[in-house]
Amino acid sequence: MTDATSQQPADAPDAEVIALAGKLFDAARAGDTDTLAAYLDAGAPADLTNDRGDTLVMLAAYHGHAATVEVLLRHGADPDLANDRGQTPLAGAVFKGAEDVLAALLAGGADPQAGTPSALDTARMFGKEDLVARFEVR
Repeated sequence: MTDATSQQPADAPDAEVIALAGKLFDAARAGDTDTLAAYLDAGAPADLTNDRGDTLVMLAAYHGHAATVEVLLRHGADPDLANDRGQTPLAGAVFKGAEDVLAALLAGGADPQAGTPSALDTARMFGKEDLVARFEVR
């Protein structure tokens, strides 16, 4: 069903919602923690995902923003939500080698065995034996 004035399906998000989501994804990528915190405090969903299933946590983690990851997790974001390719934020952090992001995700409850490949599998693939040992202990 479409709205007669806009010719969009009635359940399609409006342009303002799409623009706001874009602003949140950009803030996560850029590590704009204050902007994200303000929107989260106002009720924005901490587990918002883009068209590839990437969450705000995934984008912040992949781009190396530990403080942003911590704020998202404090606002209830799930550290283990995988994107459409099965990747988790922790596996992305292993790939990128961001120790502070790894620490933030682990402190926030991330499971090294979640996802495909998991963070543990990713550590094995890239020969990061210190992380393999760290994840196997959990």
